[in-house]
Amino acid sequence: MQWHRHTFESLPKNDLYALLRLRSDIFVVEQDCVYLDLDNHDQNSYHLYAKNTEGAVVAYVRILPPGTAYPQVSIGRVVVEKSARGKELGIELMVRAEEWAWDLFEHERDVVIMAQSYLLQWYGRLGYVAQGEEFLEDGIPHRIMIKSNK
Repeated sequence: MQWHRHTFESLPKNDLYALLRLRSDIFVVEQDCVYLDLDNHDQNSYHLYAKNTEGAVVAYVRILPPGTAYPQVSIGRVVVEKSARGKELGIELMVRAEEWAWDLFEHERDVVIMAQSYLLQWYGRLGYVAQGEEFLEDGIPHRIMIKSNK
């Protein structure tokens, strides 16, 4: 597995296409949720992704600076390609994203995510704590979760 970290400006065009395709394949097609993925946050985000030995993007996440989606730094668009699941790649993706987020924004104590409700236990094992009530985002139940860097 090869890991890549980029700003929007430094993303290679083919990688940008591949990660947007992966997001669409999972969030729109697999989850049968028609929504506008391109939300104008990608341009100001930091992008972390993994490529397999064939060079295909198989995991992706973006880190949003404080004040973009939430007052705190946040992690979003967490996605692992279907054939790459069950290998703890998602855990490695999140750990790497958290470490990079705290390196980028040293003054930030918390990382915020908007988790799909069916993944609450999975994120909980990573140290995230649910906040507030469940809500619908594009017709899918979600909860806000926070992890503190102690």
